[in-house]
Amino acid sequence: MKKTAKRKINNIFKNAYIGFVYLFLFLPIIVIVVFSFNTSRMNITFQGFTTKWYISMFSNTTLMEALINTLFIAVVSTFVSGVIGTLAAVGMNKFNFRGKRIIEALLYVPVVIPEIVLGIALLSVFSILNMELGLFTIILSHITFSVPFVIITVRARISGLDRSIEEAAMDLGANKFKTFIKITLPMIAPGVLSGIMLAFTLSLDDVVISFFTAGPGSNTLPLKIFSMIKTGVTPEVNVLSTLIILVTIMGLACVTFAQARKIKSIKN
Repeated sequence: MKKTAKRKINNIFKNAYIGFVYLFLFLPIIVIVVFSFNTSRMNITFQGFTTKWYISMFSNTTLMEALINTLFIAVVSTFVSGVIGTLAAVGMNKFNFRGKRIIEALLYVPVVIPEIVLGIALLSVFSILNMELGLFTIILSHITFSVPFVIITVRARISGLDRSIEEAAMDLGANKFKTFIKITLPMIAPGVLSGIMLAFTLSLDDVVISFFTAGPGSNTLPLKIFSMIKTGVTPEVNVLSTLIILVTIMGLACVTFAQARKIKSIKN
């Protein structure tokens, strides 16, 4: 009886601890969602319920322009860094060349150094090359710090592959390109997808590097929100954040559902 009571108490404490952890993690998100329906434009206290901000958000031209710029930069930089990172990871895994260890070590430099240092370095490079700051320089900057993340993620997936499958495909007459497209790429697809999602997320919420490499007319959503902190974040920002959270949850749900169906089909 004492052991049963003690076990129940331990379970209560464990569940309470887990509940507090999840509350700590998700409380800011809940506050954003709730305040997106706030009648007060000051966005300090909740004064009443309204949905008008969900309509007025689309008429906020500066906010919509910043969102479009952010999505454009994220999509382009993610695509380019995904292609470069995947090819680099495959090449570094298959081939041995002089200076390979040095390149592998240098991959972690953009990952571990502070973003402000990388932002200043990129700004210096663009200044030396006399490049006009704008969307193009932001895209180049995002590609620069995203590629190492993609390479590291894809290489982690490649390291566990069975090379005999590729060799069997080539023995059956497939060339290197066909083997890569038909065999290698599908096997490393989860790693590529993880690297692409990581690169997209990093690009979507970057503030520091974008601050140093942005020019006139190239304002991004994080920079726009950052500039609004002094005057107050409007409910339209909460609405946009809520919609982004909703889209993210739907995307995760679709991926989870697809993986569950794939696992079920394999078992059957």
